[in-house]
Amino acid sequence: MKKSGILNRHLAGAIAELGHGDTVLICDAGMPIPSGPRVVDLAFRAGTPSFAEVLDGLLDELVVEGATAAEEIRDTNPEAAALLDTHFPWLESVPHDDLKALTATARLVVRTGEARPYANVLLRCGVFF
Repeated sequence: MKKSGILNRHLAGAIAELGHGDTVLICDAGMPIPSGPRVVDLAFRAGTPSFAEVLDGLLDELVVEGATAAEEIRDTNPEAAALLDTHFPWLESVPHDDLKALTATARLVVRTGEARPYANVLLRCGVFF
């Protein structure tokens, strides 16, 4: 049994299958998820687990070379925008509808219990060497 890191077997397994250039969407509870990507739904109750908790946990495990979020996050959810700016000073912003369209190309979607709007980010995996 693992003693640290991500303990959820479905999420840990999905992370192990990711490769360079694959994308992972971390999303709030309200983000529409298209059929196609593998989905690990961590939502338990509104707000649990939070977007920040899941983002931090995934960043401990992933090499990220790119990140994309909705432009709307800046005005509607400044706390989540500040969190993303802290982690990704090179964050790309696109209209929310474009982010939803990009979701269809994601290899993995991790749904949180976050109940604040636009708490979504599409991560592009890098390599550790």
